[in-house]
Amino acid sequence: MRHVHTVIVGAGLSGLYAAYLLERQGRQDYILLEARDVLGGRIASVRAPHDRASTNTSDRFDLGPTWFWPDFQIELHQLIVQLGLEYFEQFDTGDMMMERASSDLPARMRGYASSPASIRLKGGMSALIDALSRALDSKRTLTDQTVLSIRAAPANVEVDSTDSAGNLTTWCAEQVLLAMPPRLAERNIKFEPALPTELARQWRDTATWMAPHAKYLAIYDKPFWREQGLSGAARSARGPLGEIHDASMPDGSAALFGFFGVPAYVRKAVPEDVLREHCRAQLVRLFGSQAAEPRADFIKDWAQDPLTATEADLGSAGHPTNTPQAAASSGIWKGRLTGIASEWSPQFPGYVAGAIEATSLAIRALSPLPD
Repeated sequence: MRHVHTVIVGAGLSGLYAAYLLERQGRQDYILLEARDVLGGRIASVRAPHDRASTNTSDRFDLGPTWFWPDFQIELHQLIVQLGLEYFEQFDTGDMMMERASSDLPARMRGYASSPASIRLKGGMSALIDALSRALDSKRTLTDQTVLSIRAAPANVEVDSTDSAGNLTTWCAEQVLLAMPPRLAERNIKFEPALPTELARQWRDTATWMAPHAKYLAIYDKPFWREQGLSGAARSARGPLGEIHDASMPDGSAALFGFFGVPAYVRKAVPEDVLREHCRAQLVRLFGSQAAEPRADFIKDWAQDPLTATEADLGSAGHPTNTPQAAASSGIWKGRLTGIASEWSPQFPGYVAGAIEATSLAIRALSPLPD
């Protein structure tokens, strides 16, 4: 059995930020456990293909969250500035394309800019993950560690985790921070004793952000749609992509990305290469023949990711509507177990800023800064 003060379950943004805040307080007696073999959780970016001599580390594109809004997501913005990350406005200059019905030809219409402007990170949202992980003691972050059970003993909490080879480790801690979706935690982790009935119900009924969704990304040598006076934005009732945006990176590759507009159970029944063909055909309809042969294209279907989605998520809208309790208000679990994933955010549930808010609230409550 290994002893630490705090166990953080999940090394997505919430988990990494929790470790970052603890480190800044001088509290290094923690362990960060991640079931995946990479950090980031639902923040995932893919690099543009380059030759091996390329040093362009910022030419990455998001397969998970893409935007933030500094004007009202202030704490997230402050963190991004603190970490020295570069950001830029989403390109939306020019007309947009519209497919109003499956029988209609694509129509060009006047585009519109979001207000306040949607902002992206240079190098994708994974630049935020990279910056936080660099600030941490790497020995305190363990990947390939799936948490199986959490037990509340009289004086501590015991956390059992296993790696892909089946090796079991037990961690003895004073507190546990759950940096994973409430529904996933309630289903996948055995709590002993059981969570309070109402708390467990709230976690089980909370939709997991991104869980039913999928994104398609096509990377090109240049943003040819801009030469046509198009913004790269499109809306479609025909599909398979329902919403499309310019994903180009400044001083990097050009790209378009879209959210699938077909349900998860339909996507699951179609081979990925067939889905790619349909996506490319749609981009050709909307933006012309130059869209037919991207340098590379990718699909990330979050509904097929067992570390994101459950069966209950597949028919949902994929965005939490009510913020569940983050911790038990009484009983043996009070003060020992707290949810810090984005779904527990009061203001921004499901957003990147929500992960920052939920984590900050938990750290201030459980580990206050010294006077």
